[in-house]
Amino acid sequence: MVQANSIANALNVNFAIPEWVTGLALVLLVSAVLLGGIERISTVAGKLVPFMAVAYIAAATLVLLINVAEIPAAIGLIFTHAFTSTVATGGFAGAAVWAAIRFGVARGVFSNEAGLGSAPIAHAAASTKGPVSQGLVAMLGTFIDTIIVCSFTALAIIASGAWTSGETGAALTSHAFDLALPGVGGYIIAVSLTIFAFTTILGWSYYCERSLQYLFGVKIIMPFRTVWSVAALVSATLKLSFVWLLADTLNALMALPNLVALVLLSPIVFKITKEFFDSRGKSEKNPF
Repeated sequence: MVQANSIANALNVNFAIPEWVTGLALVLLVSAVLLGGIERISTVAGKLVPFMAVAYIAAATLVLLINVAEIPAAIGLIFTHAFTSTVATGGFAGAAVWAAIRFGVARGVFSNEAGLGSAPIAHAAASTKGPVSQGLVAMLGTFIDTIIVCSFTALAIIASGAWTSGETGAALTSHAFDLALPGVGGYIIAVSLTIFAFTTILGWSYYCERSLQYLFGVKIIMPFRTVWSVAALVSATLKLSFVWLLADTLNALMALPNLVALVLLSPIVFKITKEFFDSRGKSEKNPF
Protein backbone atom coordinates (compact mmCIF):
# COMPACT_ATOMS: atom_id res chain seq x y z
CA MET A 1 0.00 0.00 0.00
CA VAL A 2 2.82 2.41 0.82
CA GLN A 3 4.56 1.70 -2.47
CA ALA A 4 1.43 2.17 -4.60
CA ASN A 5 0.52 5.33 -2.69
CA SER A 6 4.03 6.75 -3.14
CA ILE A 7 4.01 6.05 -6.89
CA ALA A 8 0.60 7.70 -7.28
CA ASN A 9 1.70 10.71 -5.24
CA ALA A 10 4.96 11.20 -7.16
CA LEU A 11 3.32 10.91 -10.59
CA ASN A 12 0.52 13.27 -9.55
CA VAL A 13 2.94 15.93 -8.27
CA ASN A 14 5.30 15.79 -11.26
CA PHE A 15 3.09 14.77 -14.18
CA ALA A 16 -0.41 15.69 -12.91
CA ILE A 17 -1.57 12.09 -13.41
CA PRO A 18 -4.67 11.37 -11.28
CA GLU A 19 -4.07 8.85 -8.48
CA TRP A 20 -6.80 6.51 -9.70
CA VAL A 21 -5.22 6.33 -13.17
CA THR A 22 -1.90 5.30 -11.62
CA GLY A 23 -3.76 2.76 -9.50
CA LEU A 24 -5.37 1.19 -12.56
CA ALA A 25 -2.03 1.05 -14.38
CA LEU A 26 -0.45 -0.67 -11.37
CA VAL A 27 -3.25 -3.24 -11.28
CA LEU A 28 -2.52 -4.19 -14.89
CA LEU A 29 1.28 -4.18 -14.58
CA VAL A 30 1.43 -6.03 -11.25
CA SER A 31 -1.02 -8.70 -12.35
CA ALA A 32 0.85 -9.19 -15.64
CA VAL A 33 4.12 -9.85 -13.81
CA LEU A 34 2.64 -11.96 -11.00
CA LEU A 35 1.05 -14.37 -13.45
CA GLY A 36 4.58 -15.33 -14.50
CA GLY A 37 5.56 -16.38 -10.97
CA ILE A 38 8.90 -15.97 -9.19
CA GLU A 39 10.94 -16.32 -12.39
CA ARG A 40 9.28 -13.31 -14.02
CA ILE A 41 9.44 -11.31 -10.76
CA SER A 42 13.19 -11.91 -10.44
CA THR A 43 13.76 -11.13 -14.13
CA VAL A 44 11.90 -7.81 -13.99
CA ALA A 45 13.46 -6.73 -10.70
CA GLY A 46 16.93 -7.88 -11.76
CA LYS A 47 16.86 -5.68 -14.85
CA LEU A 48 15.24 -2.58 -13.36
CA VAL A 49 16.73 -2.18 -9.88
CA PRO A 50 20.52 -2.07 -10.57
CA PHE A 51 20.16 0.50 -13.35
CA MET A 52 17.78 2.66 -11.31
CA ALA A 53 19.89 2.47 -8.16
CA VAL A 54 22.98 3.74 -9.98
CA ALA A 55 20.99 6.48 -11.73
CA TYR A 56 19.38 7.62 -8.48
CA ILE A 57 22.66 7.73 -6.54
CA ALA A 58 24.27 9.66 -9.41
CA ALA A 59 21.44 12.22 -9.36
CA ALA A 60 21.56 12.48 -5.56
CA THR A 61 25.34 13.00 -5.72
CA LEU A 62 24.81 15.87 -8.17
CA VAL A 63 22.24 17.44 -5.83
CA LEU A 64 24.69 17.20 -2.92
CA LEU A 65 27.53 18.68 -5.00
CA ILE A 66 25.31 21.66 -5.85
CA ASN A 67 24.57 22.09 -2.13
CA VAL A 68 27.99 20.98 -0.91
CA ALA A 69 28.42 24.04 1.33
CA GLU A 70 25.26 23.08 3.24
CA ILE A 71 26.21 19.45 3.94
CA PRO A 72 28.09 20.06 7.24
CA ALA A 73 25.13 22.06 8.57
CA ALA A 74 22.73 19.34 7.37
CA ILE A 75 24.66 16.66 9.26
CA GLY A 76 24.70 18.92 12.30
CA LEU A 77 20.91 19.35 12.08
CA ILE A 78 20.42 15.58 12.00
CA PHE A 79 22.35 15.05 15.23
CA THR A 80 21.00 18.17 16.92
CA HIS A 81 17.36 17.32 16.33
CA ALA A 82 17.87 13.63 17.09
CA PHE A 83 18.85 14.37 20.68
CA THR A 84 17.08 17.64 21.53
CA SER A 85 13.45 18.69 21.53
CA THR A 86 12.51 21.19 18.84
CA VAL A 87 9.49 22.89 17.36
CA ALA A 88 8.32 21.00 14.27
CA THR A 89 9.07 22.94 11.09
CA GLY A 90 7.34 22.33 7.77
CA GLY A 91 7.48 18.65 6.85
CA PHE A 92 9.83 17.82 9.74
CA ALA A 93 8.24 14.91 11.59
CA GLY A 94 9.94 15.04 14.99
CA ALA A 95 8.95 17.51 17.69
CA ALA A 96 10.84 15.65 20.42
CA VAL A 97 13.54 13.04 20.95
CA TRP A 98 10.96 10.25 21.24
CA ALA A 99 9.50 11.23 17.86
CA ALA A 100 12.94 11.22 16.22
CA ILE A 101 13.60 7.72 17.55
CA ARG A 102 10.10 6.49 16.69
CA PHE A 103 10.17 7.71 13.10
CA GLY A 104 13.83 6.82 12.63
CA VAL A 105 13.36 3.21 13.71
CA ALA A 106 10.09 2.83 11.78
CA ARG A 107 11.51 4.21 8.53
CA GLY A 108 14.81 2.37 8.94
CA VAL A 109 13.03 -0.97 9.43
CA PHE A 110 10.71 -0.19 6.53
CA SER A 111 13.61 0.55 4.18
CA ASN A 112 15.64 -2.60 4.80
CA GLU A 113 13.24 -5.02 6.56
CA ALA A 114 15.92 -5.86 9.14
CA GLY A 115 14.36 -7.89 11.94
CA LEU A 116 10.98 -8.33 10.25
CA GLY A 117 11.62 -11.83 8.89
CA SER A 118 10.29 -11.01 5.43
CA ALA A 119 13.47 -10.69 3.34
CA PRO A 120 14.70 -14.19 4.36
CA ILE A 121 11.74 -15.64 2.42
CA ALA A 122 13.38 -14.41 -0.79
CA HIS A 123 16.92 -15.24 0.37
CA ALA A 124 15.80 -18.81 1.13
CA ALA A 125 14.92 -19.28 -2.54
CA ALA A 126 18.41 -18.30 -3.72
CA SER A 127 20.96 -20.78 -5.06
CA THR A 128 23.79 -20.48 -2.55
CA LYS A 129 26.57 -22.43 -0.84
CA GLY A 130 24.99 -22.06 2.60
CA PRO A 131 22.98 -19.87 4.97
CA VAL A 132 25.97 -17.84 6.19
CA SER A 133 27.11 -16.77 2.71
CA GLN A 134 23.54 -15.77 1.84
CA GLY A 135 23.26 -13.94 5.16
CA LEU A 136 26.28 -11.85 4.20
CA VAL A 137 24.53 -10.94 0.94
CA ALA A 138 21.45 -9.93 2.96
CA MET A 139 23.60 -7.68 5.15
CA LEU A 140 24.96 -5.96 2.03
CA GLY A 141 21.40 -5.20 0.95
CA THR A 142 20.68 -3.52 4.29
CA PHE A 143 23.83 -1.41 3.98
CA ILE A 144 23.01 -0.24 0.44
CA ASP A 145 19.35 0.45 1.24
CA THR A 146 19.67 2.42 4.44
CA ILE A 147 23.24 3.62 4.88
CA ILE A 148 23.76 4.70 1.25
CA VAL A 149 20.43 5.38 -0.51
CA CYS A 150 18.50 6.72 2.51
CA SER A 151 21.43 8.84 3.68
CA PHE A 152 21.76 10.41 0.22
CA THR A 153 18.03 11.17 0.26
CA ALA A 154 18.07 12.65 3.76
CA LEU A 155 21.07 14.88 3.08
CA ALA A 156 19.54 16.06 -0.22
CA ILE A 157 16.29 17.02 1.55
CA ILE A 158 18.03 18.87 4.38
CA ALA A 159 20.88 20.48 2.43
CA SER A 160 18.50 21.84 -0.20
CA GLY A 161 16.23 23.37 2.46
CA ALA A 162 13.23 21.34 1.25
CA TRP A 163 12.60 20.00 4.75
CA THR A 164 11.01 23.34 5.73
CA SER A 165 8.60 23.33 2.78
CA GLY A 166 5.74 21.51 4.49
CA GLU A 167 5.78 18.70 1.92
CA THR A 168 5.82 15.04 3.01
CA GLY A 169 6.45 11.64 1.43
CA ALA A 170 7.48 11.42 -2.21
CA ALA A 171 6.52 15.07 -2.79
CA LEU A 172 9.18 16.15 -0.29
CA THR A 173 11.98 14.28 -2.08
CA SER A 174 10.77 15.53 -5.47
CA HIS A 175 10.81 19.10 -4.16
CA ALA A 176 14.36 18.71 -2.84
CA PHE A 177 15.70 17.45 -6.17
CA ASP A 178 13.75 20.07 -8.10
CA LEU A 179 15.30 22.87 -6.03
CA ALA A 180 18.78 21.71 -7.02
CA LEU A 181 17.91 20.57 -10.54
CA PRO A 182 15.04 22.82 -11.71
CA GLY A 183 12.85 21.29 -14.36
CA VAL A 184 14.32 17.77 -14.19
CA GLY A 185 14.86 16.96 -10.52
CA GLY A 186 11.23 16.13 -9.83
CA TYR A 187 11.02 13.94 -12.92
CA ILE A 188 14.12 11.98 -11.85
CA ILE A 189 12.51 11.23 -8.49
CA ALA A 190 9.17 10.32 -10.06
CA VAL A 191 10.77 7.78 -12.42
CA SER A 192 13.21 6.41 -9.80
CA LEU A 193 10.56 6.04 -7.13
CA THR A 194 8.13 4.40 -9.54
CA ILE A 195 10.65 1.72 -10.51
CA PHE A 196 11.87 1.14 -6.94
CA ALA A 197 8.35 0.95 -5.56
CA PHE A 198 7.03 -1.21 -8.38
CA THR A 199 9.74 -3.85 -7.91
CA THR A 200 9.14 -3.71 -4.14
CA ILE A 201 5.45 -4.47 -4.72
CA LEU A 202 6.51 -7.50 -6.75
CA GLY A 203 9.00 -8.68 -4.14
CA TRP A 204 6.58 -8.37 -1.24
CA SER A 205 3.92 -10.23 -3.20
CA TYR A 206 6.27 -13.21 -3.25
CA TYR A 207 6.72 -13.07 0.54
CA CYS A 208 2.98 -13.05 1.11
CA GLU A 209 2.27 -15.70 -1.51
CA ARG A 210 4.76 -18.13 0.01
CA SER A 211 3.35 -17.57 3.49
CA LEU A 212 -0.24 -18.12 2.36
CA GLN A 213 0.78 -21.17 0.34
CA TYR A 214 2.35 -22.67 3.47
CA LEU A 215 -0.89 -22.13 5.41
CA PHE A 216 -3.53 -22.95 2.80
CA GLY A 217 -1.82 -24.75 -0.09
CA VAL A 218 -1.46 -23.86 -3.77
CA LYS A 219 -5.20 -23.20 -4.19
CA ILE A 220 -4.76 -19.80 -2.51
CA ILE A 221 -2.23 -18.50 -5.08
CA MET A 222 -4.54 -17.19 -7.82
CA PRO A 223 -7.09 -15.56 -5.44
CA PHE A 224 -4.20 -13.91 -3.61
CA ARG A 225 -2.63 -12.55 -6.80
CA THR A 226 -5.98 -11.07 -7.79
CA VAL A 227 -6.52 -9.36 -4.42
CA TRP A 228 -2.90 -8.16 -4.33
CA SER A 229 -3.16 -6.56 -7.76
CA VAL A 230 -6.48 -4.82 -7.02
CA ALA A 231 -5.11 -3.53 -3.70
CA ALA A 232 -2.81 -1.22 -5.68
CA LEU A 233 -5.82 0.72 -6.94
CA VAL A 234 -7.29 1.13 -3.45
CA SER A 235 -4.03 2.17 -1.79
CA ALA A 236 -3.13 4.63 -4.55
CA THR A 237 -6.13 6.79 -3.60
CA LEU A 238 -5.80 6.68 0.21
CA LYS A 239 -4.33 9.40 2.44
CA LEU A 240 -0.56 9.12 2.91
CA SER A 241 -0.73 9.49 6.71
CA PHE A 242 -3.16 6.58 7.07
CA VAL A 243 -1.10 4.31 4.81
CA TRP A 244 2.09 4.95 6.79
CA LEU A 245 0.31 4.45 10.13
CA LEU A 246 -1.06 1.11 8.96
CA ALA A 247 2.33 0.01 7.59
CA ASP A 248 4.19 0.96 10.79
CA THR A 249 1.64 -0.87 12.96
CA LEU A 250 1.72 -4.06 10.90
CA ASN A 251 5.53 -3.99 10.69
CA ALA A 252 5.70 -3.86 14.49
CA LEU A 253 3.30 -6.80 14.77
CA MET A 254 5.43 -8.74 12.27
CA ALA A 255 8.69 -7.94 14.07
CA LEU A 256 7.60 -9.15 17.52
CA PRO A 257 7.35 -12.92 16.82
CA ASN A 258 10.36 -12.78 14.49
CA LEU A 259 12.60 -11.15 17.12
CA VAL A 260 11.57 -13.84 19.63
CA ALA A 261 12.51 -16.48 17.04
CA LEU A 262 15.87 -14.78 16.42
CA VAL A 263 16.70 -14.94 20.13
CA LEU A 264 15.78 -18.63 20.31
CA LEU A 265 17.74 -19.45 17.14
CA SER A 266 20.81 -17.36 18.03
CA PRO A 267 22.86 -20.35 19.36
CA ILE A 268 22.47 -22.08 15.97
CA VAL A 269 23.37 -18.86 14.12
CA PHE A 270 26.54 -18.39 16.19
CA LYS A 271 27.50 -22.04 15.69
CA ILE A 272 27.17 -22.17 11.89
CA THR A 273 28.74 -18.71 11.51
CA LYS A 274 31.79 -19.79 13.51
CA GLU A 275 32.08 -22.99 11.47
CA PHE A 276 31.80 -21.01 8.21
CA PHE A 277 34.59 -18.55 9.04
CA ASP A 278 36.77 -21.25 10.62
CA SER A 279 36.56 -23.31 7.43
CA ARG A 280 37.44 -20.28 5.31
CA GLY A 281 40.42 -19.54 7.53
CA LYS A 282 41.72 -23.08 7.21
CA SER A 283 41.31 -23.15 3.42
CA GLU A 284 43.26 -19.88 3.07
CA LYS A 285 46.11 -21.14 5.28
CA ASN A 286 46.32 -24.58 3.67
CA PRO A 287 44.56 -24.86 0.31
CA PHE A 288 45.61 -28.56 0.09
